[in-house]
Amino acid sequence: MADKTSSRKEYGIDDLVMLEGLEAVRLRPGMYIGTTGSKGLHHILWEIVDNAMDEAANGYADTVEVVIFEDESVSVEDNGRGIPTDIHPKYKISGIELVYTKLHAGGKFVNKDYVFSGGLHGVGAAVTNALSKWCKVEVYRDKKEYFQEFHTHKEKDVYHSGVSKGPIKEVGKTKKRGTKVTFLPDSDVFGGAKLDGTLIRRRLKELAFLNKGVKMIFEDKREVDEDGQVKRVEYCFRGGIADFVNSLNEAKTRLSDKVVYVKGEADRFEVELAFQYNDSPIENIISYVNNIPTTEGGTHETGFKQSFTKCMNDYVKKANLLKARDPQLIGEDYREGLTAVLSLKMQNVQFEGQTKAKLGNPEVKGLVESILNEKLSEVFENPKFKDIPAMIAKVGINASKVRDAEKKTKDAMRAKNAMSGQALAGKFSACSSKNPEINELFIVEGDSAGGSAKQGRDRNFQAVLPLRGKPLNTETAKKHQVLANEEFKTLIYALGTDFDTSFNIDNLKYHKIIILADADYDGEHIRSLLLTFFYRYMKQLITEGHIYLGMPPLYRVEKRGVVQYAYDDEELDKILEENKGRDKIKLQRYKGLGEMSYTQLWETTLNPKTRTLQRVTVEDAAEADRMISILMGDDSGPRKEYISENANFNRVDTFAERLGG
Repeated sequence: MADKTSSRKEYGIDDLVMLEGLEAVRLRPGMYIGTTGSKGLHHILWEIVDNAMDEAANGYADTVEVVIFEDESVSVEDNGRGIPTDIHPKYKISGIELVYTKLHAGGKFVNKDYVFSGGLHGVGAAVTNALSKWCKVEVYRDKKEYFQEFHTHKEKDVYHSGVSKGPIKEVGKTKKRGTKVTFLPDSDVFGGAKLDGTLIRRRLKELAFLNKGVKMIFEDKREVDEDGQVKRVEYCFRGGIADFVNSLNEAKTRLSDKVVYVKGEADRFEVELAFQYNDSPIENIISYVNNIPTTEGGTHETGFKQSFTKCMNDYVKKANLLKARDPQLIGEDYREGLTAVLSLKMQNVQFEGQTKAKLGNPEVKGLVESILNEKLSEVFENPKFKDIPAMIAKVGINASKVRDAEKKTKDAMRAKNAMSGQALAGKFSACSSKNPEINELFIVEGDSAGGSAKQGRDRNFQAVLPLRGKPLNTETAKKHQVLANEEFKTLIYALGTDFDTSFNIDNLKYHKIIILADADYDGEHIRSLLLTFFYRYMKQLITEGHIYLGMPPLYRVEKRGVVQYAYDDEELDKILEENKGRDKIKLQRYKGLGEMSYTQLWETTLNPKTRTLQRVTVEDAAEADRMISILMGDDSGPRKEYISENANFNRVDTFAERLGG
């Protein structure tokens, strides 16, 4: 890749600092990457991509390329400064070997080489190397090309991971600059997990949005088109997060064509905000810190919300828009229909928990609020944008009236339930336990399956809510319609959390909420409708891992009184092969849950000791929001386009998979 970047800051061997060794990674990989499944596999790739992006975020690179090869190895190349190649004066090994064989070794600990860093802990390169069969590092700097290779081998049942195969070599001259890392994830660690090209494309596109003008290239040599050509994509967005907001709203009806973009800086602190409104009742704020998604928000989102509310309150008061009889406006009123992307670049990041999902730095709230107070006030006072605050004020006033009406409806509903005690009769069967941590709620498709579930469940801790028909599509319905819907009214009441802006997870009565629907397209549609409701109105249930999909079997195979269940055709073929040449067997294909007896439902789907559940997660909030809008929204154009480009009628992609389940 050509050199098109700045060289304003030298990056030398003395800038690398080592904190500790590498010994524990192979023994306990979960401590470093969370899991040795698919998520952990992608984690070791993201660590290398993060290192490349840190070069781009700090202005030293403008191109990052990721390539997956046929043997499942993968390369990441940037055109940054290149890892220092000199021999370290203290540790007596090359800069490459230091970074790739020692934990906490790198140039990100003293904040002079990287003002902003997503690869926060300096363990990424070493962990990736330790969990790979081999790892090759090429560095292009000072018009020279350097190479060093590492490998994992086993001696007497002991693994030696990430060991250098020899000293660093100067292998030639070059006009390039940067670093290229190629590695083969170790199947002894990750089993049969494979890199997901769709997921990687999505993340690289997201990074291109967040880093204005940086080109992200992806090539998957495992995928070829009808002409035998390898699929290669490039992403580069000159509008940055403003283009991101436009993309998020592509399947929605916008209230204004304009995307408002502001940027402000303090000492080694940078905040970017872009937003636009659509006609949905949902606010959608997606935030990042140093390119890392903060799906659970944090102090930066709090600062933004308070600043936005203050600036709009000042505008409404100055314009004298509120009448005496109008309800008072609160922050959430102004944010109805808001799509916003908030991106921070900062030092000394403190995330809450190990997932890096919530920003905890207390000082950030005040910094964001102060910067955005100034920048948003400038926008709202700019004649070019005079229609924007007027539109937001109208949204807020209308939302406050709806909120007031909803409150009266909720109060009336609670009073009726308290007086009659019969609001849930005939639908919802509660459990006897009052301990939310062990309690489970099954949302079951149909009265027949609901009846079986009620009979087969353990009444001590399992509750059942049967659905009558398909739930309301909450992506297109208004909030008052959701509140008036009998199915969702009962669900909200049963969970005890309220919903939307009144949602309080501390009141949750069931820590496992299990959607149980037939394994067909109608069942998939029901799961999609329920997941849309949870994502839009009770999102925290998903982000904190309370939503599950029940996995009922498709087949029952009986042989001489011994029963086996198959959950897909592949498992059925395996069972039939095992019984080949024996006496006749009884094979039953379940067309729906209603065909199961309550004992069969307990054995296969309800019993915690024998069942299989799939937890629904949100790996990428932006993509989840976009997919819900496309697949469940009013605009059929983007939906038809998506189906045309992605449909594979030999494989059923579930909506939960699109959410990250």
